[in-house]
Amino acid sequence: MGLIFRILIGLVLAGLGSVMVIRTRIFLEFFGTIDWAEAKLGGGGSHLMYKLIGIAFVFIGFMVATNLWSAFLEATLGSFF
Repeated sequence: MGLIFRILIGLVLAGLGSVMVIRTRIFLEFFGTIDWAEAKLGGGGSHLMYKLIGIAFVFIGFMVATNLWSAFLEATLGSFF
């Protein structure tokens, strides 16, 4: 994957995650509530779940942009394979 393409994909993922964390209400209205999150995380669990998913997108986006994705997977899941 080319350098510019990798950086752009990473920044798009990080941007989507940031919007997901900042504007959780938009995603909640568009996709609806998450029943599992409401049951297990209590009232407002869907808000928390969308924020956690957004933080994961930001984390993954920065790892893709800085080309640390494969090193992260090898360090965490490498022992399983």
